[in-house]
Amino acid sequence: MTLSLRIADPSDVPAIVSLVESAYRGEASRAGWTTEADLLDGQRTDADQVSGLLGPGGSVVLLAERDGAPVACCHLEHRGDHAYFGMFAVDPRAQAGGIGRAVLAEAERFARAEWSVSQLRMTVITAREDLIAWYERRGYRRTGEHSPFPYGDERFGIPRRDDLAFETLVKPLGVAAD
Repeated sequence: MTLSLRIADPSDVPAIVSLVESAYRGEASRAGWTTEADLLDGQRTDADQVSGLLGPGGSVVLLAERDGAPVACCHLEHRGDHAYFGMFAVDPRAQAGGIGRAVLAEAERFARAEWSVSQLRMTVITAREDLIAWYERRGYRRTGEHSPFPYGDERFGIPRRDDLAFETLVKPLGVAAD
């Protein structure tokens, strides 16, 4: 089965929301290893948030499909000398099969080729040591830069713990040759 990647458009919003929710929240997310169900309840994203990421200059959602069905996505935002990587989700039933690595590699390629940025940055919940280790194996490094979890803002979920925070991870990309 061939994996294809493309830039998402507004018609993809419901599928992206469903994909992200299934990868991180609720019982369905437990089929994969990226679940945040023990850390957070509530939503991970919604249609308004995803719609807001589509279309504005310097912001894209990459969508990976296998046989026409969405299996992974990520958001990239151009921020001057770097790109921000977020909303990364792989269908829990398709995890651990290389799809995540392929999408991350395409995100890096896209940011370098389309925006000529020198690095990709992301924030990861510090309690997700397994996920941080996965990114480290792909060349990302911990910066020690921490930011607070947005407690009280249910758009980001309902915390099940009071010690949540984010850490910024960075990977140098080099700049694409003209």
